[in-house]
Amino acid sequence: MGSLKVNLCGIELSNPVIPASGTFGYGYEFAELYDINELGTFSFKGTTKDPRFGNPTPRIAECPNGMINAVGLQNPGVEMVIAQELPKLKQCFHKKVMANVSGFSVEDYAYTCQLLDKQEQVGWLEVNVSCPNVHGGGMSFGTQPEAAAEVTRAVKSVTTKPVIIKLSPNVTDIVSIAKACEDAGADGISLINTLLGMRIDLRTKKPVIANKMGGFSGPAIFPVAVRMVYQVAHAVNIPVVGMGGVSSAEDVIEMMLAGATAVEIGAANLVNPYICRDIIRDLPDVMTKYRIENLSDIIGGVL
Repeated sequence: MGSLKVNLCGIELSNPVIPASGTFGYGYEFAELYDINELGTFSFKGTTKDPRFGNPTPRIAECPNGMINAVGLQNPGVEMVIAQELPKLKQCFHKKVMANVSGFSVEDYAYTCQLLDKQEQVGWLEVNVSCPNVHGGGMSFGTQPEAAAEVTRAVKSVTTKPVIIKLSPNVTDIVSIAKACEDAGADGISLINTLLGMRIDLRTKKPVIANKMGGFSGPAIFPVAVRMVYQVAHAVNIPVVGMGGVSSAEDVIEMMLAGATAVEIGAANLVNPYICRDIIRDLPDVMTKYRIENLSDIIGGVL
């Protein structure tokens, strides 16, 4: 059998499959279902400096081939994550975990990342710059190259572990933002985060979710994700983590051909909690079908 191993920012993964932040909790919940050490790693729930209750309900709506969510970064805050969540995770997950970080100011990002960087179990910091910049009129940090670069520099100045910047697809030029992050010192790029979507209840004539709009994810966005991963991977010289609508081993191969070193799986976890395990187990047969010896050899291999 060929090798499923890949190297992400200097850390070897047994396979490229990573459950995406916000769809896998802090890991131990899924450990009750199967041995999560089968995973390459996983990105834990988006963590902020302070505790957040999140947005009002309802905050999830189903759509054909996807879903819309506006959970609002509900989490107990970084200090509680370190004190309570990581010790519980350590009992069931024996690999390096990816810490997903969100913030509403540059200072927030730096504070949270500096604390998580000191945790032995954290291997990478995945910094989500799709959050509103409270000092910039609410515009997302990830919509402007300068703002994304500012967050990157601030985080890199207080950390030692690989920093992967997670980008929003709700922009006109994803490449310029990715390159700005690379120039500011990012060790990797992950994309795409959710697209902005909305549904309306025909009976009430009101938006289905209380926040009116939310993040659209699921299989429907996969072609957009592949396109953006391809564009960014061919423009930067740092690893790209691809995500967006991935739900099969074939999708993982396609995303890697586009240029992804590793692949995150999000909404599919909410449909089938065993999906990541099943994809990992399916990969060898799919590799045989397409005459792939080592997964690392196909990264960016689209002709």
